Amino acid sequence: MGPRLLLLPLGCLALLLPPPGAAEFSPSLDSDFTFTLPAGRKECFYQPMRKEASLELEYQVLDGAGLDVDFHLLSPKGETLVFDERKSDGVHTVETEDGDYMFCFDNTFSTISEKVIFFELILDNMGEDGQDEEDWKKYVTGTDLLDMKLEDILESINSVKARLSKSVQIQTLLRAFEARDRNIQESNFDRVNFWSMVNLGVMVVVSAVQVYMLKSLFEDKRKSRT
Repeated sequence: MGPRLLLLPLGCLALLLPPPGAAEFSPSLDSDFTFTLPAGRKECFYQPMRKEASLELEYQVLDGAGLDVDFHLLSPKGETLVFDERKSDGVHTVETEDGDYMFCFDNTFSTISEKVIFFELILDNMGEDGQDEEDWKKYVTGTDLLDMKLEDILESINSVKARLSKSVQIQTLLRAFEARDRNIQESNFDRVNFWSMVNLGVMVVVSAVQVYMLKSLFEDKRKSRT
């Protein structure tokens, strides 16, 4: 079975094993996920890894006041490998050992604003490509007279596969950047409209006060005698 990525409930942050019925991702070496982190909450995920593999994790805060979040990455032994305090994005790569790696997004410092967070996992050297290569090598015997050996074909296919995966990764990141920029622009638009209405209201009130004061200066306040 391929690598899995599971969400742990808030009350079980200290556990590395998934709870019964937890949601799981499809077995893919590249996974991305977007979720909403409520104010005052902390959410953790875990990823099983193999020895001498590579785990690359990139995250971005797409929406929410301040566009910041705390990020923790822990090893299977519970050691803190990465700690980002109130950052809007980050990219981290670690060489792994056998076990479950846990990473958490912490929004407990915010009491009002929820955050929309995007993250992507890229897993390398998980063993599946090596198995495919071994399967291909079964058919290499007797191909020495060919101009292009099956090893060359396999190398070309792997190169195309790597470039396609990189293209998909870049497009996913560009969509995340676009979503964050759009949220910032919409927030700025709402702020401009709000303060424009406030300024308009102040101008109307000031104009009314000025007209009233000017009229009062020219009123004849003397009372006629009878």
